[in-house]
Amino acid sequence: MNWQAICENKIFKDIQYKVETNKWGKIELSPASNEHGIYQAILIEWLVKLGENGRPISECGIQTAQGVKVADVAWGSYAFFGKNKRQNPYQESPEVVIEILSPSNTRQEMLEKKELYFARGAKEFWVCDSGGNMTFFNNYQALGESILIKGFPKKVEIDFA
Repeated sequence: MNWQAICENKIFKDIQYKVETNKWGKIELSPASNEHGIYQAILIEWLVKLGENGRPISECGIQTAQGVKVADVAWGSYAFFGKNKRQNPYQESPEVVIEILSPSNTRQEMLEKKELYFARGAKEFWVCDSGGNMTFFNNYQALGESILIKGFPKKVEIDFA
């Protein structure tokens, strides 16, 4: 099954898992919690507030050398979206790719995904841990803060007030 066929298959329409493929094209499922979804929304809110000349996207499918990986959140410039439109999955990565750590994945898995996204053209890779702490990377090193999205907080808070 190719990625578009997976996306269109009724079996996966209402599934409560994040769907990705591995390097052999086999489907991998990861459970997503409500907390995970809340962090996605918070990250998107910050990207809308601070990101200039672009927009965020949730559940962004990116074709990598190890299959289709689905970034929890990504931010692409208008130039990126103008070029890539509604491809599914994207053959290149948006400029910023964000993964949220959950009990079903590890920091090592995230570091491997980081390399896959950079190989597809990402400029920055961010990780949000279960406490909302943000770690920023470019292709060479860990960064103290994002270079592309100026002022993005080093910690995002879940606040229901």
